[in-house]
Amino acid sequence: MSVLSWVSVAVFLAAYTLIATEKIHRVAAALGGAGIMLAIHATNGETAFFSRHAGIDWNVIFLLLGMMVIVGVLKQTGVFEYLAIWAAKRARGRPFRLMVLLVLITAVASALLDNVTTVLLIAPVTFLVCERLAVKVAPFLIAEAMASNIGGAATLVGDPPNIIIASRGGLSFNDFLVHMAPMVIVLMAVFVGLCWLMFGRSLRYDPERAEAIMALDEREAIADRRLLWQSLAVLALVMAAFVLHPVLHYEPSVVALLGAGVLVAATKVTTEQAIGEVEWPTLVFFAGLFVMVGALVETGVIGELSKAAVAATSGQLGLTTMGLLGASAVLSAVVDNIPYVATMSPIVEQLVQANGGHDVLWWALAFGADLGGNATAVGAAANVVVLGIAARNGTPISFWQFTKYGLIVTAVTVALVAPYLWLRYLL
Repeated sequence: MSVLSWVSVAVFLAAYTLIATEKIHRVAAALGGAGIMLAIHATNGETAFFSRHAGIDWNVIFLLLGMMVIVGVLKQTGVFEYLAIWAAKRARGRPFRLMVLLVLITAVASALLDNVTTVLLIAPVTFLVCERLAVKVAPFLIAEAMASNIGGAATLVGDPPNIIIASRGGLSFNDFLVHMAPMVIVLMAVFVGLCWLMFGRSLRYDPERAEAIMALDEREAIADRRLLWQSLAVLALVMAAFVLHPVLHYEPSVVALLGAGVLVAATKVTTEQAIGEVEWPTLVFFAGLFVMVGALVETGVIGELSKAAVAATSGQLGLTTMGLLGASAVLSAVVDNIPYVATMSPIVEQLVQANGGHDVLWWALAFGADLGGNATAVGAAANVVVLGIAARNGTPISFWQFTKYGLIVTAVTVALVAPYLWLRYLL
């Protein structure tokens, strides 16, 4: 690698260390790192702002923006209070039962929508119900972020890396259902068990608060029924457009922005109220992170790492599959899995062709990237969004608080996927 490549690595590691240690705010670290990358010409303005593979992924940014606006309008209706009471009553006020219920709802919703949209919708519910039951919200948010990444792996639209993989590999919505969804169901069952080991024993049941919850009428929480039906209608159309992406060919970001625009224009909610719910620090953090990772792409660092991982497998399909799964999990934990997959997918396309068109390599990339995103607080978009929401609501979750659990979940889930790929495709 060139001197510029090594300098870029040093800048990225320094920024990443500042994010991980929280010596300075993560937005400042990401923007500072992005600024230095531009200053040393590791990337440039045209690449950072307009490159599809080495710049800011505006589809992700505007998908987040649109869904944040929709969620902002929904909050005005009282529907989150309704869901909070409903979920707590179904769990009969028992915190771990509630966690399981929210985790399963998150996983299913993430498969139908995308994981970022899901955590935007479920997080407000979580804050409300945890406040009612007087339990810590952080374990619930961490579990939901991880469940969204696991559940999102099941479908083409569930996780942004899957969309990139489907486009490059010519894979359909049904391909993901057949090859990814069965294992995701197994992983979710295992994940519920991990939630008990990681969080369950620390959650305290309060009979008095549970009794108070059971006495509530969730219907009384709805503040504006007309606005609720308008919001749900728009959200249903947005969901349908996400699912029908292979037919309609509208990018998720376009769908989200159209939905947000229609909702704000057609209802009595003011623009200030809707925009006020947008997590601007999260969007700016993503922009800075994309620029830094784009610089690593431009200087050839990520490409060299990926090629080295592939070369180490000596061209054997089984070894290549396992190496790709492991390398994708590790690298997606360090950099966001979206730019990683965008960088790696052309290499995997060549490997698929060299191995007679065997699709197992695409599934290894998808599982590795999607599950590896759980390992650290910045590994997946959903994680970053959850941390941003937590900070905004006065209950910040630190990088290491998330990561110490994420490493366990990633290690277990990736270890289970390896024999699945081997037994189903390689024997």
